[in-house]
Amino acid sequence: MPISSPATLLIQTAFIGDVILMTALLEYLHRAEPATPVDVLVRRGNEGLLAGHPHVRNVLIWDKKHRKYAALWELLLQIRATRYGRVVTLQRFASTGFLTAFSRAPERIGFAKNPLSRFFTRREPHTIGDGTHEVTRNLRLLAPALTGSKAEPTELPRLYPSAADEAAAAPFVAAGHYMCLAPTSVWFTKQYPEEKWLELLAVLPAHLRIYLLGGPPDVAACERLAAASSREGVTNLAGKLSLLASAALMRGAVMNYVNDSAPMHLCSAVGAPVTAIFCSTVPEFGFGPLAPVSFVVQTKEALPCKPCGLHGHGACPLGHFRCAHTIEVTQLLATVGG
Repeated sequence: MPISSPATLLIQTAFIGDVILMTALLEYLHRAEPATPVDVLVRRGNEGLLAGHPHVRNVLIWDKKHRKYAALWELLLQIRATRYGRVVTLQRFASTGFLTAFSRAPERIGFAKNPLSRFFTRREPHTIGDGTHEVTRNLRLLAPALTGSKAEPTELPRLYPSAADEAAAAPFVAAGHYMCLAPTSVWFTKQYPEEKWLELLAVLPAHLRIYLLGGPPDVAACERLAAASSREGVTNLAGKLSLLASAALMRGAVMNYVNDSAPMHLCSAVGAPVTAIFCSTVPEFGFGPLAPVSFVVQTKEALPCKPCGLHGHGACPLGHFRCAHTIEVTQLLATVGG
């Protein structure tokens, strides 16, 4: 029997979108090092993204909301006991730097911006704003000499919906031509305003069914949008489908309209057509869509305040939110031919 290489641990305990982008490394390792077992550490709540993933051996979970630091110490002991040959943190925070630096793995890799990077065996730069996609930045942790287009990574993120996920989406797919809208975001300034979504719903082709997508926290917002729309055939699926089932549904859509948020990355990971609306942020940060059919829509107005930050804010810092309100619905319609 072939002898497996020492296992690799990839650490990404940030948001859903960050975990999705990390899956490009799983594709790279599967191609470049097929004998290397790969484990992944994520925050509790994100483990469903990797359920049944063919390139993941084990999923470790960090519960950040319960005994956060005690759980971190327990994870370190677990990591040491597993004797990984390589531990890679994709984050620039001390907590995951701690796990990496003191893992006792022969290879300890991360970004130079991590506060504990001086204890890594290799550090890579992480530069935001030069057009390099986050996937490429991450891939360079494993392949420092990796070259290619900054905007188009050499590997793409990929998710694997299970048969159960496909079955959950199937009744909605079977209903015919449809679009998906994911109208919410964790950050207010990343979210296209509700009144603009209502404008879009009013002018989308009448023969198309519309599915509103989101997680349990988004149910009320999506229900409000569905109730306020006079359009027939709008179905609120927020909180009713898993992330992977949502991805399976989006894959079959005529178009998916999303914010600069996790649903955009779901589309990238299953090759679903997507129109990504960037309000306060910009794709040059490196988090733009990667699906074969992708559109980025932004305000046409030259705003000196855009971008106002990397992640977004709870409110527009200047109070006008023009980066969102000046994006015209006609710009969105143009991505499906009007």
